[in-house]
Amino acid sequence: MTRPFNFSAGPATLPEEVLQQAAREMLDWQGSGMGVMEMSHRGKEFISIAQQAESDLRALLAVPANFRILFMQGGALAENAILPMNLSRGGRTDYVVTGSWSQKSAKEARKFSDVHIAASNEADHHTSLPAPGAWQLSSDAAYVHACSNETIHGVEMHELPDLASLGSKAPLVIDFSSHVLSRSIDWSRVAMAYGGAQKNIGPSGLTLVIVREDLLGQALPITPSAFDYKVVADNGSMYNTPPTYAWYIAGLVFQWIQRQTEVTPQGTLKGLAAMEARAIARSQAFYDYVDGSGFYLNKVAVNCRSRMNIPFFLHDESLNEAFLAGAKNAGLLQLKGHKSVGGMRASLYNAMPMAGVQALVDYMKHFATTHG
Repeated sequence: MTRPFNFSAGPATLPEEVLQQAAREMLDWQGSGMGVMEMSHRGKEFISIAQQAESDLRALLAVPANFRILFMQGGALAENAILPMNLSRGGRTDYVVTGSWSQKSAKEARKFSDVHIAASNEADHHTSLPAPGAWQLSSDAAYVHACSNETIHGVEMHELPDLASLGSKAPLVIDFSSHVLSRSIDWSRVAMAYGGAQKNIGPSGLTLVIVREDLLGQALPITPSAFDYKVVADNGSMYNTPPTYAWYIAGLVFQWIQRQTEVTPQGTLKGLAAMEARAIARSQAFYDYVDGSGFYLNKVAVNCRSRMNIPFFLHDESLNEAFLAGAKNAGLLQLKGHKSVGGMRASLYNAMPMAGVQALVDYMKHFATTHG
């Protein structure tokens, strides 16, 4: 049976190979007599799963040895509080607002720190990015926070700022929930990255935190032990029972990415490089059609359009419901835009094949022809 193409922003589509392997191992993981959901997180079977997943993720993202990888719970929304509890020391923190998620981050951080909005694109409805050179950075900020891809508004920082060149000594913290493993990370510029797994990695329930070791051990006294980065790191993410099944699925996704190849004019790309090439190709094909259609519209500035989440609008929005009904009948799911923005949204995460993008474009062409 041909599966529909799922364009959900998260929880999102997963590689079919991963789902099939998980199905095969559901009742018995590698002859252990147990499914992964039934295993003790402290047993040798799950410890081997966890260690392999961490090793594979470190290799994929080229995470330096002086960074710790934490597998936590609560999603990026919880990290909006956990982060300032761990790193702010109750002082000044700088936030760059580029959309709904960074707005939420700043709002939550105000409960634990003196938040300063260093830059914002609110005036243009989050359709561009404030140039880093224009950021008003504090001299005493404990960290600078940015959401490097805004899932709702479709704005992405394709290059992360070099804070040192901007005169800031603060560490850069990024929320990379919706672009993780679709591109490399320059760890010389990033001190911490965090994100929910339910977009590019696996099911909901798992949160990744990749944090430089020198930032550990600064948590406010009110920080719950299970959310203290140093406690979590010292216990190998096993201080409390972690989301074991989500961790296992994430590990399968890491292995799937390692196996991927993409042939380009410059040669054959593997792993993360293949994922980035696919992300560029998928998003460009979609943007090219939307821009040239005369029937659909994307409002984001060209230089900061997301490769992962593409909001788009019909010029005649009275046709929205007909568009969504026809898309569902064509096997194209979860295209309705976020309620705060409206319109449509196509999320093109790593597991979305180019065939899905082509099917969506073909449907959009047909709809424009019959309704134009």
